[in-house]
Amino acid sequence: MPSVSSINKIFLAVLITGIVGASCSDKKPDPATATGPKKVIPEEVTGINALLSEPVKDSTGKLGAKVKGKLTAPYMLHYQLVDTPYAEYPRSLHVDFYNDSLKIESQVDAKYGKYLQNQDKVLLRDSVVVKNIAKGDTLRCKHLWWDNHTEKFYTDDSVRIYTPDKILYGTGMEADQNFRWYTINKLTGTILTAGSNVPK
Repeated sequence: MPSVSSINKIFLAVLITGIVGASCSDKKPDPATATGPKKVIPEEVTGINALLSEPVKDSTGKLGAKVKGKLTAPYMLHYQLVDTPYAEYPRSLHVDFYNDSLKIESQVDAKYGKYLQNQDKVLLRDSVVVKNIAKGDTLRCKHLWWDNHTEKFYTDDSVRIYTPDKILYGTGMEADQNFRWYTINKLTGTILTAGSNVPK
């Protein structure tokens, strides 16, 4: 999984650099018919298929781009004209992170996502799954925060971590954004699964 601030940059790629293969509709209220408090109407985007890239320089100093991941989501709401701008993914999202050979290295899935632009954080909620393909470890939880500044995942809620030989249960967790290491704040149980067919 790339070491760049991947999830945040994917969200920024959607918000700033545009969306590949998406259809947009910017709904704005009619000032002539608007009454009462001002209602914030978000920009709506459907069919999101956005590539994450990071700038790189070749040996001659020429600037190029390197593809690091891909965000797909059926629907996004972007609230720009508010005190704290944010983007919502209310109908699920999926992120693939690539290695240098453009093969999928890790994945993130959630039924809901919210990017808080000013805080530079992402909230993933409802059936959150993080998979490290190389290690074979999978995290499942109800909600998960990702912080760009610390480049870490964290949650205070219950977690289940599936490894090739065991399942760990606990409350509260912190992990690096690549899910190469993790710390469970309060371990509540361990089930050994070596040789079994327990689904992940």
